[in-house]
Amino acid sequence: ENTVWWGGNQSITSDQFKTLLDDFVKHAEGKSLYAQDLYGGADPAFRIKTRVFTEFAWHSLFIRTLLIRPELSEIADFAPELTILDFPSFKADPKRHGVRTETVVAIDFARKIVLIGGSQYAGEMKKSVFTTLNYYLPAQGVMPMHCSANVGENGDTAIFFGLSGTGKTTLSADPNRTLIGDDEHGWSKDGVFNFEGGCYAKCIKLSREAEPAIYDASMRFGSVLENVVFDPFTRTVDFDDGSKTENTRSAYPLDFIPNASRTGRAGQPKNLVMLAADAFGVMPPIAKLTPAQAMYHFLSGYTAKVAGTERGVTEPEPEFSTCFGSPFLPRHPSEYGDLLRKLIAEHKVDCWLVNTGWTGGKYGVGRRMPIKVT
Repeated sequence: ENTVWWGGNQSITSDQFKTLLDDFVKHAEGKSLYAQDLYGGADPAFRIKTRVFTEFAWHSLFIRTLLIRPELSEIADFAPELTILDFPSFKADPKRHGVRTETVVAIDFARKIVLIGGSQYAGEMKKSVFTTLNYYLPAQGVMPMHCSANVGENGDTAIFFGLSGTGKTTLSADPNRTLIGDDEHGWSKDGVFNFEGGCYAKCIKLSREAEPAIYDASMRFGSVLENVVFDPFTRTVDFDDGSKTENTRSAYPLDFIPNASRTGRAGQPKNLVMLAADAFGVMPPIAKLTPAQAMYHFLSGYTAKVAGTERGVTEPEPEFSTCFGSPFLPRHPSEYGDLLRKLIAEHKVDCWLVNTGWTGGKYGVGRRMPIKVT
């Protein structure tokens, strides 16, 4: 209780969680559920064994795609350290369960159980694993990060911090560098490691010309397209159609990217890039940051919310999400800031700010920074 950042998280009592769990179990009676045993974390020293029960088959495929799949020989004696129940049709009772709405994502760190109800958004499952690792890893001296990462031929690892829609997935999929992962990583004394075994790309207006690797991966059998409009007869997808939402997504295994790492691990970072999709003409296209400036941007987490990143957003709005991941921080932001500051100093990491937002003027006047430029 004393280690959780209550300024960014809501609390319920142990009894309320037990009632919620009992109601989840009762809700599952008579239903066919889908189960997956998976790893969160590519480094065996820090990974968490995760068992996921889902109500929807496609949610099961999604989480199998996004987390790390054990070898067949490891399944027989798999003992989960984290259990996730993902039931979109479950509606929480705010009065009975102590929550705010019918939609709930509740974590009991003592029992290592996650309950997800009232949401069909598959990303809640992967973010629950991320939140759990965000709680446990700092105590082991590991920095959990909402970032993508890649590495060059000479072992020069780069990490890209950024909120949704700022370009983490796009910029890390560089054909001349090995992709480590596109969203969640840990930074330990041995280097950087991916938490996941797949990618979760925004695909509104996705094209082969601008993002060939992501486009090809999204069109392969086995990828999971979420909120994407397609012709029911020809099954041809239309990535330009945002009529359902602009938050269209493609989930695919890392090995769908030809130059992706097979280990999910790399050495110590040489460059740290903070991405901001600035829509107000404030940020330069690129800037070299001092360590102090880097910490300022990390703790402020500035970007602009753009259409497709959050329900109801149609025009850009300024957003400050501390550590580039406020909703996923169970601990106080200062703990993550202290870890990052020490790692930057210890490994003499060069820090950069890259604006993936608008150039030539603010939104409505200028234009979005071309992907080739960034």
